[in-house]
Amino acid sequence: MNYERAHELLEAEFTRVHDLLDHTSADATAERTGANDQGDMSDSAEPLIAEQEGAAVSASLRQRLAAIERAQQRLLANTYGFSVRSGQPIPDERLEADPAAELTVDEALSALGYSAVIFEPPPSPHHLD
Repeated sequence: MNYERAHELLEAEFTRVHDLLDHTSADATAERTGANDQGDMSDSAEPLIAEQEGAAVSASLRQRLAAIERAQQRLLANTYGFSVRSGQPIPDERLEADPAAELTVDEALSALGYSAVIFEPPPSPHHLD
C-alpha cells in the first residue's frame, strides 16, 4: 500500500474513533447529570451499569486510538504494512479493512487461540454414489 493511501486511511480512522470517544464522553457526562435529577428511581443500579458500560466503551476506543497512533509511527518509520511480530507483509485488503492492523490474519487468529481454517465445501451429492 502506498504512503498516501495509508496516511489517508489512518487519518480517517483516527478522526472516526476520536469522534466516537468524544460522543461517548459527552453521553457519560449527560447520564451522570441525569442521575442526579429528581424523578423516577425505580432502578438505582441503572445509572451505575450505564456508567460502567460507558467506561468500558471509552477504554476500548482509547486502545483503538493508541493502535492507530502506533500505525502512524510505523508509517513514518517505513515499517507500516508489515507484521510487528513476524515482519511478514500484511495484505492491502486487510489494511483497507483495518488500517491499524499490526498482525497478519493468521497471527491475529493465533493470538486469539484460533487456527486459520480453510473452507472446504462439502462433497457434491454425486460423489456419494
